[in-house]
Amino acid sequence: MTPGGIEEFLGALALERGLSANTVTAYRTDLAQYAAFVAASPGTSPEEAVAGFVADLRARGRAQSTIARKVAAIRGYHRFVVAEGLVTDDPTMLLDAPGRIAALPKALTIDEAIRLVEAPDDTTALGVRDRALLEFLYATGCRVSEATGVDTMDIDSETRTVVVTGKGDKQRVVPLGSHALDAIAQYLPVRRTLIAGARDSGRLFVNARGGALSRQGVWQIVRKHAATVGLADRVSPHVLRHSAATHMVEGGADLRVVQEMLGHASISTTQVYTRVSPRHLLEVFATSHPREHARG
Repeated sequence: MTPGGIEEFLGALALERGLSANTVTAYRTDLAQYAAFVAASPGTSPEEAVAGFVADLRARGRAQSTIARKVAAIRGYHRFVVAEGLVTDDPTMLLDAPGRIAALPKALTIDEAIRLVEAPDDTTALGVRDRALLEFLYATGCRVSEATGVDTMDIDSETRTVVVTGKGDKQRVVPLGSHALDAIAQYLPVRRTLIAGARDSGRLFVNARGGALSRQGVWQIVRKHAATVGLADRVSPHVLRHSAATHMVEGGADLRVVQEMLGHASISTTQVYTRVSPRHLLEVFATSHPREHARG
């Protein structure tokens, strides 16, 4: 077992947490050491690998502060890959370790989200694809791994839904908004052009060579267009997922509906989206508090 998704996790730390380059470099070193230890320990379970790595650090007399940082990096990494649907289990759940380093990213405003999804140049083939991908991510709140796993046959334009396969191969039906459906309808002829001469994987989103779009490819597309609208330091695919959920809750969506849409096993996971943003709090206050009404 070799840990995957490390670079994506490090990218998320830089974008969503705003960690310094030095801190991200330290986490990269920590996770590279962890990955090397795991690779050199074939046949061990993920839980045994984590515990063995920590025990090895202690046996070599590493400072407690150093061990704490490495464990924090490992915990944050495993939580990230579980959240992204790359794996189903977190082997650090029972590990005696420091507090969490992964926190919810700050949601985009609605205007920022719209600027982002409308950023691609739809006069080009890849621009049409990128627009469909961004509209899809914002409409569904899907994880990157879920978006890259969607097949063309999973889209139902009549019911305006898509079948998404999430953690543990559990499928759920997610609604697609009109903007996402329109963007996908414009993209499908482009997709046929992109896959010409290539083996059709069946995946909805494909790369410039006609192959299935990878998770890293999605990250690159999102970051590219975020840069064009001045949001390069704030946006990742997970930020779009967070923004979709936040905007739905702020718009009055029932928490159970959002839970089903996001594929959360527990309602407690979805409840984090009830943390009202200061901007929305002020808007609600201005329209609902009697003293504010008196000024109208």
